[in-house]
Amino acid sequence: MTTGSPQLKFRSNAARVGAWAWVAFAVLNLVDIVWRGRDLTALVLATVLLFGCGVAYVLGLRPAIVGDETGLTFRNPLRDVRVPWGAVRKIEGTDSVKVRYAGADGSEFVSRAWTLQSSPRAQARAQARAQRDAQKLPAGAAEVLKTRTPTAYAAQQLNELATRHRPKATKSGNPSKAAEQVAKPTGSVTWSRTALAALAGPATAVIIALLAATLT
Repeated sequence: MTTGSPQLKFRSNAARVGAWAWVAFAVLNLVDIVWRGRDLTALVLATVLLFGCGVAYVLGLRPAIVGDETGLTFRNPLRDVRVPWGAVRKIEGTDSVKVRYAGADGSEFVSRAWTLQSSPRAQARAQARAQRDAQKLPAGAAEVLKTRTPTAYAAQQLNELATRHRPKATKSGNPSKAAEQVAKPTGSVTWSRTALAALAGPATAVIIALLAATLT
């Protein structure tokens, strides 16, 4: 998966703060276990803390929406969605940021970003807050702000980035030559090996520690 230098990046600050808080909690407890723990119960607790760190990484630190000069990437908990700008058909911001894109077989696919998701209630609160803020602005700016929610704002920014970087069609008098010059980019969804390892490694350690404690 080839990416360029990030030009836009959206993340959930609340999720990141929560994840780092867990990591700090886990580190302090692991230090205490290393200092005082000498039995299998301490080993089980240590592996559970490590598994929690894996979950914190996958759910809190890893997810992001990244736009660069070549395309759009959704880093979801376990999978990556990579869509070159030429394959993007539409980016929407409703209850989440979604991208409609061309697949390898020419069909249209829809992928949803994990980060910036919101419930209908949170969406309504964000719209109400935006409308209150819009009352303090001139009419033109107010109309833009009235429906601006975090997901809608992200989608707008990404659509503008897509417009700037979307490849232009090549003009040629020879249709077959033009078809060769203009490749048809497609989006792809792949599993993240790093995310899977962050969960599988500690989970395996938890199982082994529990078996050892049970058999002892």
